[in-house]
Amino acid sequence: MRPPATPLTRQQTVGKRLVISRNPTYMTIMPKRTTPDHARLDHVVAEARRLSNEREATYRERALKLFPWICGRCGREFAGERLRELTVHHKDHNHDNNPPDGSNWELLCLYCHDNEHSRLLEEQARPGNRDNHSSVATHNPFADLQALLKKKS
Repeated sequence: MRPPATPLTRQQTVGKRLVISRNPTYMTIMPKRTTPDHARLDHVVAEARRLSNEREATYRERALKLFPWICGRCGREFAGERLRELTVHHKDHNHDNNPPDGSNWELLCLYCHDNEHSRLLEEQARPGNRDNHSSVATHNPFADLQALLKKKS
């Protein structure tokens, strides 16, 4: 009678890791123990802090600190993962005009922001409105109203 078959253990080195496998289908990867590189960790932390400070300096981050996280048009509230759907709209459409008090900004959701810019483009595309000035009305419907009222009395 034969003894029961024991699974063979296979060892091989993959990169800096030692792979031990009893079954070639399922492998267990055991990382090699290393000492932390403190200089590299300090560099990573410093870089993360620098990027965080740069993000806070952007007008979007400043606007998110100044205003409630609610769309200025539709009134939907945003928080957590959905906060990325809230955008900063420049009221005068000048992205270089970023006052510290946020007076040129409003928070709009993606849909309302697209709608706002579509309205602007449609208005600019109207005939006779090339330089963004609305046409002046020349008809005065109440021009003869005073005369008509005098006749009636």
